[in-house]
Amino acid sequence: MTTIKLSERLLAVASHITQGAIVADIGSDHAYLPTYLVQKGIIQKAVAGEVVVGPYETARNSVFRHGVSDKITVRLADGLFAIEENDGIDTVTIAGMGGSLIATILEQGKKRLQHVKRLIVQPNLHAKAIREWAVSNNWELVNEQILKEDGKIYEILVLEKGVISYDDLELLVGPFLLAEKNSIFREKWENEISQWTQVLSSLEKAVETPELVNKKEQLSGNIESLGKVLEK
Repeated sequence: MTTIKLSERLLAVASHITQGAIVADIGSDHAYLPTYLVQKGIIQKAVAGEVVVGPYETARNSVFRHGVSDKITVRLADGLFAIEENDGIDTVTIAGMGGSLIATILEQGKKRLQHVKRLIVQPNLHAKAIREWAVSNNWELVNEQILKEDGKIYEILVLEKGVISYDDLELLVGPFLLAEKNSIFREKWENEISQWTQVLSSLEKAVETPELVNKKEQLSGNIESLGKVLEK
């Protein structure tokens, strides 16, 4: 049996899964993450969910090829609808999608999260959408991680049930990441400020509308707030 080797990004996701968990990996692609977790003895069992037939077949073949079919069930289903009541899922992972899409998946399938204790999500962008969903649905951040792999910067958000609120800046950049402000965090937001400044400059030449005024105020506010953070 070949041992799965994960990317640094997925290894980081795996590091937030507790020993003995029962996992649903949504958008599992090749089912590499749950296969790795089974091979390492970290989890009891898993469901690998895929909404598209091609990746579903790929995941099913991969699970069979790696000899973990007894521990991993591959299902063709939309988002969290891959989870069934008798699965006993306590942990959900969703990695490699946009934050807005992840938030939509969580919202549409939130009734399937009744017995889930932990969400570990890795958005490729727009993590703010997930933080906003969490606050609105009584989930709180218990950890965050930011890393860079192959020239791309990724964030990982770890959520557990709880009631909490965050200010606008914390929603945007993440309260744990804001507290740490490591070099990758600084790189990400320095780049964002540079892009926002260019957008703001181009908007100055456009015909002013109420929507445009709001957009300019938002960008200016973000640039000012983050600028102060990065100066410290």
